[in-house]
Amino acid sequence: MTKQALFDKIDLSLIRVLHTVITESSVSRAAMRLQTTQPAVSVQLKRLRELTGDPLLVRSGQGMAPTNVALDLLEPASAILHHARSMFGHRSVVRDFDPATTTHTFRIASTDYLDPFFLPELTLRLRQKAPSCKVEVLQLNAEMDYRQSLARGEVDLVIGNWLEPSGELHLGRLISDEVVCLVSTKHPAARLPKDGKRAWSVEQYLQAEHIAPPPLHPGAPGVIDDYLARQGMQRQVVVRHPHFAQLPYMVAGSLLVLTTGRRFCERFVKQLDVKILKCPVSYPAMNYYQLWHDLTHRSAASRWLREQVRDVARNLDQIKSTARTPEPACEPC
Repeated sequence: MTKQALFDKIDLSLIRVLHTVITESSVSRAAMRLQTTQPAVSVQLKRLRELTGDPLLVRSGQGMAPTNVALDLLEPASAILHHARSMFGHRSVVRDFDPATTTHTFRIASTDYLDPFFLPELTLRLRQKAPSCKVEVLQLNAEMDYRQSLARGEVDLVIGNWLEPSGELHLGRLISDEVVCLVSTKHPAARLPKDGKRAWSVEQYLQAEHIAPPPLHPGAPGVIDDYLARQGMQRQVVVRHPHFAQLPYMVAGSLLVLTTGRRFCERFVKQLDVKILKCPVSYPAMNYYQLWHDLTHRSAASRWLREQVRDVARNLDQIKSTARTPEPACEPC
């Protein structure tokens, strides 16, 4: 059969199989997601291989991996499916989506910087409102190209903080947070007199030993260091550690300084020998966003997911107040 004859037989379901097989990197998982059988997906994959002249999936270790040709086809396939949904209208899709019965898998890439309560509360909320759904939370780090992951449909939503979020993605602001310092109660800055004077200078802050998470992009600074660089300043980061929730414990046993949002720090004040201090550097507010691609902009399931994220973020203060008593205000430096 000629390629033209194969091309004439292409339908939307074949494009959907292509997209699903590549994103899942597995025929069996693709069959489950498409709610069909593995042999049926294998037949479609054979047609796709004949059409493209490429194996599309190849053996890699214990599993399968998409070829470069497959990855190049992923974004066009995503665009075709998106435009098809737009052509045929999303209102019927909205009516068909029911959180109470959906078996959809929600994939969220997020940092754990925002608030220790946020991701646990979001996960519980999704499972309570959609008891048959699956939730996959992926770590947003330098190894993940979140723009491509969104464009390929590998994740539904990305949650994090940026000085300037990506302009090609849809954006929803969640919360703003004050940037503060978390230090040990034995740190010299924590023992300064509380007379309202700015005894801890900017110079002393910059020369202190700092702990920070790795940046989210290889070779790029994080939000704090990016802002400092724009002001012509640089701090001394002596420890970078990928597990953000562990950083306060290292702060408590050292003279390291952690600079991040107040919401994250507050939980540790009663647990550890640490204090929250105002920063000598006047950082702008730390803004957290949810980002999504045009591919899922009209999806009823993704729209519902974004609503849940927004509501959890808005109700964080109420959630925290029922979990524990309020923390004291930060100490002046």
